[in-house]
Amino acid sequence: MENKKFVVIIQCELVHKKCSGFACTDSFYNRDEMFKSYKENTRYISFTCGGCCGKLVSGKLSQKKKKILKKTDYKKDEVIVHLASCMTSDNYHSDRCPHIDYIKDIIVKRGYDFLEGTYISKNAEIKREKGIYKTY
Repeated sequence: MENKKFVVIIQCELVHKKCSGFACTDSFYNRDEMFKSYKENTRYISFTCGGCCGKLVSGKLSQKKKKILKKTDYKKDEVIVHLASCMTSDNYHSDRCPHIDYIKDIIVKRGYDFLEGTYISKNAEIKREKGIYKTY
């Protein structure tokens, strides 16, 4: 992650209606868990998938690419996408996104690296260990 200067966090549209995204944002700023290897000057932006089936991710990534590359000196390979934990895991908000593979394909097609996960809830981890939440 040494060469990544810009993080894009994609959240579930439906979950975003009831979740502020604070835990993911806080995790980024504190460089916790999934964000611990990013340099201090790494920037981020977040947006939603646009709703099921996630097809709007393509257009949103294209628009962000134009803005990021126009307004900064970042190269495309210096940008990484994080799929928020609300999309990638069974958790308090919902189960894993049923369209996750389609969304990953869009990200790859647009030429971005991606990682699954943002904030890791200790309570959700306990529930995964107990088999209450599924593990993927």
